[in-house]
Parts: sequence; structure tokens; C-alpha cells
Amino acid sequence: MFQSYNKSIEYLYALQASGIKLGLANISRLLDLLNNPQKELKSIHVGGTNGKGSVAAMISSVLDKAGFRVGLYTSPHLVNFTERIRVNSREIPESRVAELTDIVYQKIEGTDLARDITFFEFTTAIAFLYFQEQDIDFAVLEVGMGGRFDSTNVVNPLVSVITNVSMDHQQYLGKTIHEITMEKAGIIKKGGIVITGVTQPSVFASIQEKCLQDGAALYRVGRDIKGRRMAGGRVDYYGMKNKYSDLRLNLLGRHQVTNAVIALGAIEVLKEEGYEIEDKSIYEGLESTYWPGRLEVVRRDPLVVLDCAHNPAGIKTLRDAISDGTFSFNRLVLVLGIMMDKDFRSIISRLAPLADKIVLAAPKMDRSASPRVLYEEVKKYHKEAEMVDDVKKAVSLAISLAEREDMVCVTGSIFTVGEARELFVPYAL
Repeated sequence: MFQSYNKSIEYLYALQASGIKLGLANISRLLDLLNNPQKELKSIHVGGTNGKGSVAAMISSVLDKAGFRVGLYTSPHLVNFTERIRVNSREIPESRVAELTDIVYQKIEGTDLARDITFFEFTTAIAFLYFQEQDIDFAVLEVGMGGRFDSTNVVNPLVSVITNVSMDHQQYLGKTIHEITMEKAGIIKKGGIVITGVTQPSVFASIQEKCLQDGAALYRVGRDIKGRRMAGGRVDYYGMKNKYSDLRLNLLGRHQVTNAVIALGAIEVLKEEGYEIEDKSIYEGLESTYWPGRLEVVRRDPLVVLDCAHNPAGIKTLRDAISDGTFSFNRLVLVLGIMMDKDFRSIISRLAPLADKIVLAAPKMDRSASPRVLYEEVKKYHKEAEMVDDVKKAVSLAISLAEREDMVCVTGSIFTVGEARELFVPYAL
């Protein structure tokens, strides 16, 4: 049926009309029809509100350098669907996407699953099938949303990671931080091992209680595993049994120190399980980790930085990076494109005061907040603002407004960054 990649992508994107349906019934039925490929995978399950993609990328990179075949499943993609499914950094071939879409569809054709299946459920099944056929040693799986009812939560992982917990996706996960925490903690398995970077005492207490109920071992950043940022951006790691000095991180931002500590905590767990991971692989893996759209420099003169921040915690991290000397620049030109269902007022209140000029854009998404709506909010901060409907035109305008010593920062949504990135790929630095 799906004789081309474009046809398969057209079908998959059409499934987005089904919306988001949290629950494991559909994915479990689908995987049963496919003989449960996920059961053959040795997995590392990475959840949390922010940083989970960076942590997953670091873990994958270290395991790759250690000589393992590593599958990496992340979401969403920035430019191409194939970014979601990789083996040793190589994206799934477009031809294989078409073939696996056909295989999965044939299993559900004529059933109620064909009507009810969601985009993420179908895509997760494709990833599991691809990893099975590629005979991978490890699958690093990023949770899509929440955890308890996320489609990836059908594995029995070697280690579960909860990076942090903050307010996001309240319409699906709950209105309070406790409710959201319990959704994230849903990836904890009986007798499992958990690494977390949460800092709030109440959030940690909830995760600790869940671990006690399930008999899971819990290791916390700052207590059991620690990191110290040294001169020149190097990092020292103090783990459960291992210490690594003078680590170089490829990903920018002080927050990546915590992400690296979490990733190395997971690596330590694997080493304790008997997997051979030499120190050299850890150093090389962290130094070569690539994760686009997160404080990503895609141009110089003027400096252009892309960041996917779209919730309060992510915006705080971005604000810190702008202010703490991570980047050297004169004036800041901000390109903002935000989804209407996000707290755009909070995003603007945190970023607008830092900007010298602002360009407001609308990504090609039904949920995009119109530049006019954003403009009414920006006016409160007495900032210059231009309104452009197209993200790429907005970025081009921002670059034209900037001097060589200035910085253009594109942020507010993953979709904004994805559209902007098309201007620069494959020229990202």
C-alpha cells in the first residue's frame, strides 16, 4: 500500500487527527499483533519534563563509542520524521519507514485499531520493529509525554530515568505538580533502578515513595551522584563507584552538567550489570554528543542560536544561558513563535526584558499563537517588535536587524525551531 516514503508520511501525519490518547491498550494490542518486538530489547527509559532528549542522546553516544549497537527513539522531530528513529546516530532510511508502515498497517487493516490508533502509537511500533530487525544491543527510549500511559511504557528497562519535573502538558497530565510527578513516576518498574535529577523536596518525596512501593533502587543527583563545573566548561563527575575528571561536554549550557551526571548515572548502572564500557568511551561519548535545537549555534556573525524552550523550566534555562556568559554578544534579537496552548504570557515576561529587538512569528501549526496576540503582550515591556507570519522570513528579518556582534535567538516552540533550522541545515556548526 505504501510504496513511497511520502505516502507513508502522509498516512502517519493524518493519524494526528486522532489527537493524543494516553493509555496502553492500543499500543499493547498492536504490539501483540507484531509479536511484541519490544520484549527482545534491552532498554534505557528516559522520562521527565525537560532534558530527557539531551540525556538520551548522551547515553546513546557513550554506548555507541563503547562499541554497542544502539537504537535511539526520540520525539518530536525538528525537520524530518526519520530523526525520531536512529541506530548508532544513523537515521532510519526513508525506504524502511515506508516498508514498516506497510507491515504495521496490514496488521490493523479492517480492525478498530485502524480507526483508533494514534500517530505516536504507530510510530513507536515502527521503532520497536526497526530496532528488533537491526539486532541492537540497547534501545534508548525517550518518553513522549508523561510516562504512566505513554506508548513507550511497555518495556522492562535496565534503568529508568526521570530528569526533572515541572509544569507542562497540564491538560493531559494534571493541574498540580504532584499529579504530574505521579504520571512521570509511572515509568518506575517493580524491582527496577531509577536515576533522577529532581530538586524539589516534595517531588523527590513522591518519587521516593513510588520507588519504595515498587522495591526500586533510587539514585539522586546531588546525593548519590554529583557533578562539578570546572574552568573552561569542563566537568568532574563523582558517581556511585566511579569518578571522571575533566569531562568535556559538547552540548552548551550549565544545565547540561546535570544532564551529563544523570546520563553517567545510567551508564554506571549498566557497568554494574556487567556491560563493558571503558572510560575512554565515556569521555569521547560526551564530547561528541549531538542534540540539535538545544542552545544550538547554527551561524556566526551574527551569532544565531536555536533553542526549543517552550515551558517555564525550559525558558528559565534559556534565560540563564543568555545571561550567564554562555554566549558573548552585544545586543539580543529575539525571534518568538509560541503555541497558543502554552503559557505565552509567562514566556514573554521572562524573555522580552532581555531583548533589544523582537520578531514575532507563527509556525505552520493550527495551535500557533498569532503574532498579533503575542504583540499585545510584548507591548507591556516597551520593546520594539516586528510581526511576521512565516518563521523563516522572521529569522531572515532578525538577522538583517542584527549587527555582527549581536545574537539572534530563535525560541518558544519546537515547531518554531524546526522551521528555522531548515534555513541552516546541513550547515549547523
